[in-house]
Amino acid sequence: MNTSGKKRTARRSKKYWSANVTKHSNALDLDRKVFNYSSPEKIAASLKRSAEKSTRRKGTPYQSAMSMLNFYINRAGKNLGAGRKQILERAKVRLRKLFGKD
Repeated sequence: MNTSGKKRTARRSKKYWSANVTKHSNALDLDRKVFNYSSPEKIAASLKRSAEKSTRRKGTPYQSAMSMLNFYINRAGKNLGAGRKQILERAKVRLRKLFGKD
């Protein structure tokens, strides 16, 4: 009896736990596909709006928004293209400015 199929299935189901966190965060209600926006300003503004509106976050709105952005960047890792990563890194800079942390 070959059990490798079960192991493969088990690994596959756990592989994308971070996508579930991004979609169903308990701290922020994110706009759909916020990390796919083409503008760093739109990404930052959306994260700021979500963080300020949330009543379930533990830290400040700035901490929650930046944490979610960093989480996405870190979890996407090597699958994130250079252009997409650049947009997200610019969104971090824009987010700092929006919260007056620059």
